[in-house]
Amino acid sequence: MPKAVRESAHPTPALPRKTLGLLTSGGDCAGLNAVIRAVVARAVQGYGWRVYGIRHGTMGLLRRPVEFEELDMGVCNNNILRQGGTILGTTNKGNPFAFTMPDGTLMDRSQEVIDGVRQLGIDALIGVGGDGSFRILRQLAQEGGINFVGIPKTIDNDIGATENSVGYDTAVMVATEALDRLQPTAASHDRVMILEVMGRDAGHIALAAGIAGGADIILIPEIPYTIELVAQRIDQLRRGGRNFALIMVAEAVPAPAGGSVRQQHAGGTTTYGGIGHILGEVIAELTGAETRVTVLGHVQRGGQPTWSDRLIASAFGVHAVDLIAEGIFDRMVAWQNRRVVDIPLATAIESPRRVEPDGTLMRTARGLGICLGDA
Repeated sequence: MPKAVRESAHPTPALPRKTLGLLTSGGDCAGLNAVIRAVVARAVQGYGWRVYGIRHGTMGLLRRPVEFEELDMGVCNNNILRQGGTILGTTNKGNPFAFTMPDGTLMDRSQEVIDGVRQLGIDALIGVGGDGSFRILRQLAQEGGINFVGIPKTIDNDIGATENSVGYDTAVMVATEALDRLQPTAASHDRVMILEVMGRDAGHIALAAGIAGGADIILIPEIPYTIELVAQRIDQLRRGGRNFALIMVAEAVPAPAGGSVRQQHAGGTTTYGGIGHILGEVIAELTGAETRVTVLGHVQRGGQPTWSDRLIASAFGVHAVDLIAEGIFDRMVAWQNRRVVDIPLATAIESPRRVEPDGTLMRTARGLGICLGDA
């Protein structure tokens, strides 16, 4: 087996007592609490260690005193498996290397974060995050001499070198259910229903849920599309006797005229969003069809995690603690070929995992006759 990838090991738990730090970073998703429970169960029950849960990601390490709580099985019981979000809180703002101050200036506060870790007196830090969080946490770990292990979570499922990330399966389930609910009303009112889902840089949610939910058209950022071909597909469905159409679109898909579609928020931040409404107007003009748009947004992040997200989260949490027991750091746990492995963190964040144009799901979609806007 290549040295870069290691299978799950089973070290003997008779080791000196350690104190672990645990934080969740980036956007929330279903399954984070299952990770927290697994880390605490393995560390406390398996090794007799202590676990400090750090609140609100790196923001908790910036505050004085540092915001944390000791976690035990009383807090991390089986009930939190079923809870969405994260009991520790999280943040996707405030890069400590370029922290936005009240006057709008940027300040390097990374040393404050490193000092916060040192104040806790932890032996190792486990971070649950996406590629953006891992880049920041890895740099902090390298500059501060912090023993770090990463656990991947993102509904977009775009972290390199892992087939699944915590939160993805639940997001796909929610999007699939949304299509299931839109189909009857689409048929009842002779409408084209457009469902816009998250997918910042990759179309994994849109593609998987579109296939599972019976979408007629799926648009993802990896495949350039032509709006005329989309309109032709809708007309083709009509000629075949269908009185409705279901369209799945990822939020990062560009507008028909080109350029990403973004929403401006208070404070100057922008996020993807709005492509569904633009498509709805253009499709109505080209086809004369009555269109309606549903934007799932953060609905995909919340709610009860699926069994799959709970299972992967549990496996990831246990393996991350076992890595620390072996003295192995600067790694990310991953799911490959139906087993948990660990890979160099640098490899995981080297490049995002996008939809492969000739991958299995793309071939499946085309084989089912689903229009991807390019043919």
